[in-house]
Amino acid sequence: MMAEECAVAVSRRAGGRAARVALRSAPLAENIRPVRPGLPGGQYKPLSETNVRRIHEAALDALEEIGLANAPKSGIEIMTGAGAILGDDGRIRFPRALVEDMLAVAARDITLYARDPKQDLELSGTRVYYGTAGAAVHVVDVEKREYRESTAKDLLNAAQLVHHLDNVHFFQRAMVCRDIPDNFLMDINTLYACCAGTTKHVGTSFSDPSHVEGCFDLIHMIADGEEKWRARPFVSNSNCFVVPPMKFAEESCVTMEKCIRGGMPILLLSAGQAGATAPAPLATAIVQAVAECLAGVVYVNAMSPGHPAVFGTWPFVSDLRTGAMSGGSGEQALLTAGCAQMHQFYRLPGGAAAGIADAKLPDMQAGWEQAISNVMAGLSGLNMVYEAVGMHASLLGFCLESLVLGDDMLGQVQRCIRGIDVTEDSVSLETMRSVCLDGPGHYLGHPQTLGLMQTEYIYPAVADRTSPKEWVEIGRPDLVARAIERKNRILAEAAPSVIAPEIDRAIRDKFRIYC
Repeated sequence: MMAEECAVAVSRRAGGRAARVALRSAPLAENIRPVRPGLPGGQYKPLSETNVRRIHEAALDALEEIGLANAPKSGIEIMTGAGAILGDDGRIRFPRALVEDMLAVAARDITLYARDPKQDLELSGTRVYYGTAGAAVHVVDVEKREYRESTAKDLLNAAQLVHHLDNVHFFQRAMVCRDIPDNFLMDINTLYACCAGTTKHVGTSFSDPSHVEGCFDLIHMIADGEEKWRARPFVSNSNCFVVPPMKFAEESCVTMEKCIRGGMPILLLSAGQAGATAPAPLATAIVQAVAECLAGVVYVNAMSPGHPAVFGTWPFVSDLRTGAMSGGSGEQALLTAGCAQMHQFYRLPGGAAAGIADAKLPDMQAGWEQAISNVMAGLSGLNMVYEAVGMHASLLGFCLESLVLGDDMLGQVQRCIRGIDVTEDSVSLETMRSVCLDGPGHYLGHPQTLGLMQTEYIYPAVADRTSPKEWVEIGRPDLVARAIERKNRILAEAAPSVIAPEIDRAIRDKFRIYC
């Protein structure tokens, strides 16, 4: 919860007693906060152990029998040098032994660093982190109820909001800077806007392999030198190294190779769409995504054993009536949860998409679409939940107000992930005896209740929990209006850049910065 929401009112009355108010005098210690980054999930498993193994075996069969086409020359040399087989049809096939060997050396229990070490992401086991992602080309203007093209300033504002939202743990590029016609300057400004807005871990992509060197120049400036960057790489490359079904994306692969040499963690991203670029059965869509990402594991580790990489199975869903993407569907939530189980089967750090709304505005439809998939992803123990907040119109639109509302939603989601604490104290009957037999007959004001108010319960920043009478008395507040108010307050108080002023000036002297 943000500092400005530190006052929490207990508004229920018992026996005519006045409402009590508890004030938080200081931020809670990290170990007693009701929710915090990296809570362990894994309680929900849509796949049985037998079916996980069947998907794994099918993925290995696909790699041996079908293989992947269109690898760049450099990739062919890297993978065949490790034992992959280049066929006469130009497809690279992967013997099972090779896949197993590369899995054995693949990085596990990795840390995605932030510029603020307190925001580091420890990707191990079933730890769960939520953040943004995507390439929306529009911003949702909730007041005008219309879409407009996204800009570099919008991206900066989104990063600034994430910097101040406790329940959003990382910031991956969420919008395309449509106001920048030059692609190199777009990549530079995308990277700058993300890093100027937040010290949390940042993810980005590059539109052309030739842009990587210039973007690394910018990164080294922000890090105050290449050596410091390599010690704590705070930016990861979101890399669509495959074009489903079962083809490499040549330029993205070359970009990936350059990023690996530069010490940048990689998100190996396979984003097929079930019924279109991936098989329609949900299980086979997972098979294809797993096969493609296993090919990526071979590629990365044949080039640099143990290089930090996130296993990014992101199969999406089609509405089979129209062919349109349906990111807010129940099928999408199941796909994401199933992928999380596969990541755990391989004991690899994994990421997938959740929280996407097909709804065009932050309305009830958006609420259920975002909440269902996010809670299923978290309960399944997905390490990196991408696109968790802000995304509308099946990834075409990003909404700053929805980002703010999503912070509340993710707080509730993470409370579900944390689960119920059953301890000797929590199931003790002493408090019940004292209240029921000797006390006032209610628990309001009891030391146990007051002691757990902040450590066991989480309170929304903008959501409304008042009674209808209280709601009228305080002016009938509208949820979106409250989100606009909080958004404006955060942005008004945010620093123009969280990059050191002298470095920021040097960056602006070297590059044309649009925000």
